[in-house]
Amino acid sequence: MIKNYASFIFLLVSTVVFSQEVYFASGKNYTKYNYKDANFQSNPNLQSGTGNFYEVGIVKSLVNKNILYSFGIALNEYNAIGGNSANSYRWDTEYLGLHGALLYQFYTHIVGSKNKIDFLAKARLNAATIIYGKQEINGMYYDLINENEFSGLILESSLGFMAKYQIASFGALSLGYNFGQSVNITNDSREKISFNTNQLQLGFHFNIN
Repeated sequence: MIKNYASFIFLLVSTVVFSQEVYFASGKNYTKYNYKDANFQSNPNLQSGTGNFYEVGIVKSLVNKNILYSFGIALNEYNAIGGNSANSYRWDTEYLGLHGALLYQFYTHIVGSKNKIDFLAKARLNAATIIYGKQEINGMYYDLINENEFSGLILESSLGFMAKYQIASFGALSLGYNFGQSVNITNDSREKISFNTNQLQLGFHFNIN
């Protein structure tokens, strides 16, 4: 897996000179876990948790300037808290993944003589694996890396939108929102986990050519 990520990073760097845009984005994940135990019973005490995310990638035009595609790497924290009068617990996880997306620029607002704001819709698929995971139960910590419901391959599909303020001498700044649904496609145990994530992001975009 590490070799795969190293190869992808090399590919990303080697294609930058041919890219229309390089971007870095960061923000907050608000994640709601859906957990079912071996008896297919859900846990009503789980609450949404917050975490950070970081991603870097490139963007190119696909058909015309209004339809684009992007790909890159992302680090996401998917966390949750829970408990009742007898117990308290928390999940802290980090997933490293590769993602690809299609973007459609559906509206542009001109600001002054040189700048503009582009509004885009986005559909994305992210494939990721856990690189860090801890479960806390009443002050005791347990490793989640080797737990089937957390390890393996996670697929997240998401839809979102973005407003991007184009600055002629710089590139662009963006604000965006994504809603994603994730599922572990390699988990063959009876315990199942999926989760929904609301993501708020701030992005920095740099024109290459």
